[in-house]
Amino acid sequence: MFLDKEFLFTPGPTPIPDRVNIAMSKPMIGHRSAAFPVLLEDVSTRLQPVFGSDNPVCIISGSGTGALEAAAVNTIEPGDDVVVIVGGAFGDRFAKICEAHGANVHRLEVEWGKACQPEQLEDFIKSANKNFKAVFATYCETSTAVIHPIKQLGEVTKRVSDALFIVDGVSCIGGVPADMAGWNIDILVSGSQKALMLPPGLAFVAVNDHAKAVIKNNKSNRFFFDLNRYFDAYDQKKSTPFTPAVSLIYGAQEVCRMIEEEGLENVIKRHELLKTMTREGVKALDIPLLTSDEVASPTVTAVKPENGKANEMKKMMLDQYRISLAGGQQKLSGEIFRIGHMGYCTPFDVLTVLSALEMTVKAIEGRDVLGLATKRAQEVWAEHV
Repeated sequence: MFLDKEFLFTPGPTPIPDRVNIAMSKPMIGHRSAAFPVLLEDVSTRLQPVFGSDNPVCIISGSGTGALEAAAVNTIEPGDDVVVIVGGAFGDRFAKICEAHGANVHRLEVEWGKACQPEQLEDFIKSANKNFKAVFATYCETSTAVIHPIKQLGEVTKRVSDALFIVDGVSCIGGVPADMAGWNIDILVSGSQKALMLPPGLAFVAVNDHAKAVIKNNKSNRFFFDLNRYFDAYDQKKSTPFTPAVSLIYGAQEVCRMIEEEGLENVIKRHELLKTMTREGVKALDIPLLTSDEVASPTVTAVKPENGKANEMKKMMLDQYRISLAGGQQKLSGEIFRIGHMGYCTPFDVLTVLSALEMTVKAIEGRDVLGLATKRAQEVWAEHV
């Protein structure tokens, strides 16, 4: 067997298209040359429909966590009251970032594997009786594979408070719809290594005019993540205040071309198909899923085998079939494994991972399940052709 050929199905990093790798290998240009502003403006504006943003998307050299921190440190000051919806490891990370910058964090705890309901947020804000500066939410909670109803949560935020609505879209933007104005989102952030088909290293921050005004008047200490510096550099010179990851931005330009060629609506439909194929395939093997169909993410699926077999299955998938999956995080460690199906992923890729899962189940549990998951997934695919 070709055991040197690996298949990446983690919810980040994700596979990189060959044409994106080629784009990133272009000869280096000076980031203060005449060529770089043309590149930066092209990518920043072509990303706007992906984020549903009315303004060019700010590009920072850094990880998705850097984008989260930029969103927090530019809008909150020590002592500010903020709401953070915590339904998994990354909601918890958003809360910890806000705490690190001195905010009074009011955690709206949601059961892991469930989505925050709009009435939960409304009751929480009203009962707290605070003048909240911001509400922080996670669009796709990667650790649980849950999609939160961001449109409805944004409506509640603006109806019952004057707070900014700030959204972590790291593990889904590029694979799901986004409408900042229509959904009352003031800041929407993401990272490069998920549905946007790039290596780690770029952080994206989409900001509306209202949030820009708040950021301009914010008194918190920051330097590298000071978005005012990025806004000024872009407005004045179509540049960045600090050294950008030029090669990754070339890659982002090619990603934009790929999304435009497929059509953003078709990209979103493809991710829905990948989700349904994966979930229906796993169900055909009689293996429980962590989330319900109603709140399941189009970009990642959390599988919860009985009798604590998640790590054993995950290990066999890697050792025997060179398929890399992700495990559970924090309280879900050892209880689930996660299958990423975002970005550069096709229905044939889903059939590959399901085929290996069939063989893994047969080896570990002795059940004759060969062909069950792939057949069901093929049936789902056929319905969409």
